[in-house]
Amino acid sequence: MVRNIAIIGSGPAGYTAALYASRAGLEPLVFEGMQPGGQLTITTDVENYPGFPDGIMGPELMERFKAQAERFGTECIPFRNIKTIDTSKVPFVLTDEMGDSYEAHTVIIATGARAKLLGLEKESAMMKAGQGVSACATCDGAFYPDKEVVVVGGGDTAMEEATFLTRFAKKVVVIHRREEFRASKIMLERAQSNAKIEFKLWRTVQDILQDDNGRIRGLILEDPRDGSAEEIFCEGMFTAIGHAPNTEFLGEEFKRNDVGYLLLENGTRTSVDGVFAAGDVHDPDYRQAVTAAGMGCAAALEAQRWLEHKGLA
Repeated sequence: MVRNIAIIGSGPAGYTAALYASRAGLEPLVFEGMQPGGQLTITTDVENYPGFPDGIMGPELMERFKAQAERFGTECIPFRNIKTIDTSKVPFVLTDEMGDSYEAHTVIIATGARAKLLGLEKESAMMKAGQGVSACATCDGAFYPDKEVVVVGGGDTAMEEATFLTRFAKKVVVIHRREEFRASKIMLERAQSNAKIEFKLWRTVQDILQDDNGRIRGLILEDPRDGSAEEIFCEGMFTAIGHAPNTEFLGEEFKRNDVGYLLLENGTRTSVDGVFAAGDVHDPDYRQAVTAAGMGCAAALEAQRWLEHKGLA
Protein backbone atom coordinates (compact mmCIF):
# COMPACT_ATOMS: atom_id res chain seq x y z
CA MET A 1 0.00 0.00 0.00
CA VAL A 2 1.40 3.38 -1.03
CA ARG A 3 0.70 6.18 1.42
CA ASN A 4 0.10 9.77 0.39
CA ILE A 5 2.17 11.15 3.27
CA ALA A 6 4.54 9.51 5.72
CA ILE A 7 5.50 11.60 8.74
CA ILE A 8 8.68 10.66 10.56
CA GLY A 9 8.54 11.81 14.15
CA SER A 10 5.81 12.90 16.53
CA GLY A 11 5.79 15.85 18.91
CA PRO A 12 4.06 19.14 18.07
CA ALA A 13 5.44 19.27 14.51
CA GLY A 14 4.64 15.70 13.56
CA TYR A 15 1.19 15.52 15.11
CA THR A 16 0.15 18.92 13.72
CA ALA A 17 1.30 17.89 10.25
CA ALA A 18 -0.74 14.72 10.68
CA LEU A 19 -3.79 16.67 11.80
CA TYR A 20 -3.76 18.90 8.72
CA ALA A 21 -2.96 16.04 6.35
CA SER A 22 -5.69 13.80 7.75
CA ARG A 23 -8.29 16.56 7.62
CA ALA A 24 -7.40 16.91 3.93
CA GLY A 25 -8.24 13.23 3.48
CA LEU A 26 -4.64 12.17 2.88
CA GLU A 27 -4.60 9.44 5.57
CA PRO A 28 -1.04 10.06 6.81
CA LEU A 29 1.11 7.45 8.50
CA VAL A 30 3.11 8.68 11.50
CA PHE A 31 6.23 6.93 12.74
CA GLU A 32 6.32 8.09 16.35
CA GLY A 33 9.83 6.90 17.15
CA MET A 34 11.01 5.53 20.47
CA GLN A 35 9.62 8.51 22.38
CA PRO A 36 6.06 9.07 21.11
CA GLY A 37 5.19 12.71 21.68
CA GLY A 38 8.79 13.88 21.60
CA GLN A 39 10.60 16.09 24.10
CA LEU A 40 7.41 17.46 25.68
CA THR A 41 6.73 14.06 27.20
CA ILE A 42 9.64 14.65 29.59
CA THR A 43 8.37 18.13 30.50
CA THR A 44 6.05 18.65 33.45
CA ASP A 45 4.05 21.90 33.42
CA VAL A 46 3.70 23.63 30.07
CA GLU A 47 2.53 27.19 30.66
CA ASN A 48 3.48 28.87 27.38
CA TYR A 49 1.35 26.93 24.88
CA PRO A 50 -1.66 29.05 23.78
CA GLY A 51 -5.09 27.92 24.88
CA PHE A 52 -4.17 26.60 28.31
CA PRO A 53 -4.32 29.54 30.74
CA ASP A 54 -3.77 27.26 33.74
CA GLY A 55 -1.00 25.29 32.04
CA ILE A 56 -0.98 21.63 31.06
CA MET A 57 1.33 18.70 31.66
CA GLY A 58 3.59 17.96 28.70
CA PRO A 59 2.52 14.31 28.28
CA GLU A 60 -1.17 15.26 28.40
CA LEU A 61 -0.67 17.96 25.79
CA MET A 62 0.93 15.45 23.43
CA GLU A 63 -1.84 12.93 24.07
CA ARG A 64 -4.33 15.58 23.00
CA PHE A 65 -2.32 16.38 19.87
CA LYS A 66 -2.27 12.69 18.94
CA ALA A 67 -5.95 12.07 19.70
CA GLN A 68 -6.98 15.02 17.55
CA ALA A 69 -4.90 13.76 14.62
CA GLU A 70 -6.24 10.20 15.00
CA ARG A 71 -9.81 11.48 15.09
CA PHE A 72 -9.46 12.46 11.43
CA GLY A 73 -7.83 9.26 10.24
CA THR A 74 -4.13 9.45 11.12
CA GLU A 75 -2.46 6.10 11.69
CA CYS A 76 0.40 6.05 14.20
CA ILE A 77 3.12 3.45 14.57
CA PRO A 78 4.82 3.77 17.98
CA PHE A 79 8.32 2.66 18.93
CA ARG A 80 9.63 2.37 15.40
CA ASN A 81 12.51 4.42 14.02
CA ILE A 82 13.00 4.93 10.31
CA LYS A 83 16.56 4.00 9.42
CA THR A 84 16.71 4.89 5.73
CA ILE A 85 14.76 6.73 3.04
CA ASP A 86 15.29 5.71 -0.57
CA THR A 87 14.78 8.98 -2.42
CA SER A 88 15.90 7.72 -5.83
CA LYS A 89 12.31 7.33 -7.01
CA VAL A 90 8.72 8.18 -6.10
CA PRO A 91 7.06 6.68 -4.19
CA PHE A 92 9.82 6.94 -1.62
CA VAL A 93 10.71 3.78 0.28
CA LEU A 94 11.14 4.07 4.05
CA THR A 95 12.74 1.21 5.94
CA ASP A 96 12.54 0.89 9.72
CA GLU A 97 14.96 -0.66 12.17
CA MET A 98 13.10 -3.98 12.00
CA GLY A 99 13.63 -4.18 8.25
CA ASP A 100 10.01 -3.44 7.34
CA SER A 101 9.48 -1.13 4.35
CA TYR A 102 6.79 1.42 3.58
CA GLU A 103 6.06 3.45 0.46
CA ALA A 104 4.88 7.05 0.41
CA HIS A 105 4.47 9.68 -2.29
CA THR A 106 5.76 12.39 0.03
CA VAL A 107 7.51 12.57 3.39
CA ILE A 108 7.56 15.06 6.24
CA ILE A 109 10.57 14.85 8.55
CA ALA A 110 9.72 15.94 12.10
CA THR A 111 12.32 14.02 14.09
CA GLY A 112 13.25 17.01 16.26
CA ALA A 113 16.47 17.61 18.12
CA ARG A 114 17.72 16.33 21.44
CA ALA A 115 19.36 18.40 24.13
CA LYS A 116 22.88 17.31 24.86
CA LEU A 117 23.09 16.24 28.50
CA LEU A 118 26.00 15.91 30.89
CA GLY A 119 25.58 12.16 31.21
CA LEU A 120 25.10 12.14 34.98
CA GLU A 121 23.34 9.15 36.49
CA LYS A 122 20.37 11.09 37.90
CA GLU A 123 20.09 13.72 35.18
CA SER A 124 17.50 12.24 32.81
CA ALA A 125 15.29 10.84 35.57
CA MET A 126 15.20 14.13 37.46
CA MET A 127 14.45 16.04 34.26
CA LYS A 128 11.55 13.73 33.43
CA ALA A 129 10.19 13.94 36.99
CA GLY A 130 10.38 17.74 37.14
CA GLN A 131 12.79 17.72 40.06
CA GLY A 132 14.76 20.82 39.18
CA VAL A 133 16.80 19.69 36.17
CA SER A 134 16.04 21.20 32.77
CA ALA A 135 17.50 21.89 29.34
CA CYS A 136 15.19 24.79 28.46
CA ALA A 137 15.13 28.07 30.37
CA THR A 138 12.38 29.47 28.15
CA CYS A 139 10.20 26.48 29.02
CA ASP A 140 10.93 26.24 32.74
CA GLY A 141 12.50 29.49 33.93
CA ALA A 142 9.27 30.88 35.37
CA PHE A 143 9.22 28.05 37.92
CA TYR A 144 12.22 29.57 39.72
CA PRO A 145 11.11 32.95 41.06
CA ASP A 146 13.63 34.32 43.57
CA LYS A 147 15.58 31.04 43.45
CA GLU A 148 19.26 30.26 43.00
CA VAL A 149 19.97 28.30 39.83
CA VAL A 150 22.94 27.21 37.75
CA VAL A 151 23.53 27.05 34.01
CA VAL A 152 26.13 24.62 32.69
CA GLY A 153 27.86 25.59 29.45
CA GLY A 154 30.06 28.16 27.76
CA GLY A 155 28.44 28.91 24.41
CA ASP A 156 25.83 31.36 23.18
CA THR A 157 23.04 29.07 24.38
CA ALA A 158 24.40 29.11 27.93
CA MET A 159 24.77 32.90 27.96
CA GLU A 160 21.27 33.36 26.54
CA GLU A 161 19.77 30.93 29.07
CA ALA A 162 21.57 32.56 31.98
CA THR A 163 20.49 36.05 30.95
CA PHE A 164 16.90 34.93 30.47
CA LEU A 165 16.82 33.26 33.89
CA THR A 166 17.71 36.53 35.64
CA ARG A 167 14.15 37.64 34.91
CA PHE A 168 13.03 35.17 37.58
CA ALA A 169 15.93 33.85 39.68
CA LYS A 170 17.69 35.97 42.25
CA LYS A 171 21.05 34.42 41.36
CA VAL A 172 22.37 32.50 38.34
CA VAL A 173 25.72 30.73 38.43
CA VAL A 174 27.30 29.81 35.10
CA ILE A 175 29.49 26.73 35.40
CA HIS A 176 32.10 26.23 32.68
CA ARG A 177 34.91 23.73 32.40
CA ARG A 178 37.61 26.18 31.25
CA GLU A 179 38.41 29.89 30.96
CA GLU A 180 37.80 30.23 27.22
CA PHE A 181 34.24 30.54 25.97
CA ARG A 182 32.64 29.49 22.69
CA ALA A 183 30.07 32.22 23.16
CA SER A 184 30.16 35.26 20.91
CA LYS A 185 31.70 38.38 22.41
CA ILE A 186 28.43 40.28 22.64
CA MET A 187 26.56 37.42 24.33
CA LEU A 188 29.38 36.83 26.82
CA GLU A 189 29.69 40.52 27.69
CA ARG A 190 25.95 40.78 28.19
CA ALA A 191 26.03 37.94 30.71
CA GLN A 192 29.16 39.20 32.43
CA SER A 193 27.65 42.64 32.91
CA ASN A 194 24.52 41.26 34.57
CA ALA A 195 24.74 41.70 38.34
CA LYS A 196 22.66 38.57 38.96
CA ILE A 197 25.06 36.28 37.08
CA GLU A 198 28.15 34.76 38.70
CA PHE A 199 30.74 32.64 36.87
CA LYS A 200 32.48 29.55 38.20
CA LEU A 201 35.23 28.57 35.78
CA TRP A 202 37.37 25.46 35.69
CA ARG A 203 34.47 23.43 37.08
CA THR A 204 32.61 20.33 35.90
CA VAL A 205 29.48 18.83 37.47
CA GLN A 206 30.21 15.49 39.06
CA ASP A 207 26.94 14.78 40.88
CA ILE A 208 23.49 16.19 41.63
CA LEU A 209 22.43 16.37 45.28
CA GLN A 210 18.77 15.80 46.14
CA ASP A 211 16.59 16.67 49.12
CA ASP A 212 14.13 14.33 50.83
CA ASN A 213 11.55 14.97 48.10
CA GLY A 214 13.99 14.16 45.32
CA ARG A 215 14.40 17.77 44.19
CA ILE A 216 17.78 19.25 43.49
CA ARG A 217 19.45 20.92 46.48
CA GLY A 218 22.96 21.33 45.17
CA LEU A 219 25.81 20.09 43.01
CA ILE A 220 29.23 18.59 43.52
CA LEU A 221 31.73 20.34 41.28
CA GLU A 222 35.23 19.26 40.37
CA ASP A 223 38.20 21.30 39.19
CA PRO A 224 39.58 19.37 36.18
CA ARG A 225 43.05 20.79 36.77
CA ASP A 226 43.68 19.17 40.14
CA GLY A 227 40.61 17.04 40.90
CA SER A 228 39.58 19.10 43.91
CA ALA A 229 35.83 19.07 44.68
CA GLU A 230 33.35 21.47 46.21
CA GLU A 231 29.65 21.44 46.98
CA ILE A 232 27.43 24.36 45.99
CA PHE A 233 23.79 25.15 46.76
CA CYS A 234 21.25 25.54 43.96
CA GLU A 235 17.54 25.03 43.43
CA GLY A 236 17.65 24.36 39.71
CA MET A 237 20.15 23.23 37.06
CA PHE A 238 19.89 24.11 33.38
CA THR A 239 22.10 22.19 30.97
CA ALA A 240 23.02 24.40 28.02
CA ILE A 241 25.71 22.57 26.09
CA GLY A 242 23.85 22.49 22.80
CA HIS A 243 21.38 20.41 20.84
CA ALA A 244 21.81 17.70 18.22
CA PRO A 245 19.21 17.36 15.44
CA ASN A 246 18.00 13.84 14.78
CA THR A 247 19.14 13.67 11.16
CA GLU A 248 21.80 10.95 11.29
CA PHE A 249 19.59 8.50 9.39
CA LEU A 250 19.30 10.76 6.34
CA GLY A 251 21.45 10.40 3.25
CA GLU A 252 23.86 12.92 1.75
CA GLU A 253 21.19 14.18 -0.64
CA PHE A 254 19.66 16.08 2.29
CA LYS A 255 21.44 19.40 2.76
CA ARG A 256 22.35 20.20 6.35
CA ASN A 257 24.42 22.78 8.16
CA ASP A 258 27.66 21.89 9.93
CA VAL A 259 25.76 20.85 13.08
CA GLY A 260 23.29 18.66 11.21
CA TYR A 261 20.15 20.81 11.06
CA LEU A 262 18.23 20.45 7.80
CA LEU A 263 18.48 23.39 5.42
CA LEU A 264 15.13 24.31 3.90
CA GLU A 265 14.17 25.99 0.65
CA ASN A 266 10.98 27.90 -0.13
CA GLY A 267 9.21 27.28 3.15
CA THR A 268 9.46 23.74 4.45
CA ARG A 269 10.99 22.04 1.41
CA THR A 270 14.17 20.09 1.94
CA SER A 271 16.78 19.68 -0.79
CA VAL A 272 14.94 16.53 -1.92
CA ASP A 273 11.88 17.24 -4.05
CA GLY A 274 8.79 15.87 -2.30
CA VAL A 275 10.33 15.73 1.17
CA PHE A 276 9.48 18.43 3.71
CA ALA A 277 10.58 19.16 7.27
CA ALA A 278 9.09 20.78 10.35
CA GLY A 279 10.08 21.60 13.91
CA ASP A 280 13.36 21.40 15.76
CA VAL A 281 14.97 19.22 13.10
CA HIS A 282 15.64 22.42 11.16
CA ASP A 283 15.20 25.07 13.86
CA PRO A 284 18.21 25.73 16.13
CA ASP A 285 16.89 29.14 17.19
CA TYR A 286 13.42 28.93 18.72
CA ARG A 287 12.87 25.28 19.69
CA GLN A 288 9.35 25.91 21.00
CA ALA A 289 6.24 23.75 20.80
CA VAL A 290 4.18 26.51 19.23
CA THR A 291 6.71 27.25 16.47
CA ALA A 292 7.11 23.53 15.77
CA ALA A 293 3.34 23.12 15.50
CA GLY A 294 3.16 26.06 13.10
CA MET A 295 5.81 24.55 10.87
CA GLY A 296 4.03 21.20 11.02
CA CYS A 297 0.94 22.91 9.64
CA ALA A 298 2.99 24.57 6.88
CA ALA A 299 4.71 21.30 5.92
CA ALA A 300 1.40 19.47 5.62
CA LEU A 301 -0.10 22.20 3.44
CA GLU A 302 2.95 22.27 1.19
CA ALA A 303 3.00 18.48 0.94
CA GLN A 304 -0.69 18.55 -0.03
CA ARG A 305 -0.02 21.12 -2.77
CA TRP A 306 2.95 19.10 -4.00
CA LEU A 307 0.78 15.98 -4.28
CA GLU A 308 -1.91 17.90 -6.14
CA HIS A 309 0.65 19.42 -8.52
CA LYS A 310 2.03 15.96 -9.28
CA GLY A 311 -1.48 14.57 -9.78
CA LEU A 312 -1.01 12.13 -6.88
CA ALA A 313 -3.87 13.36 -4.67
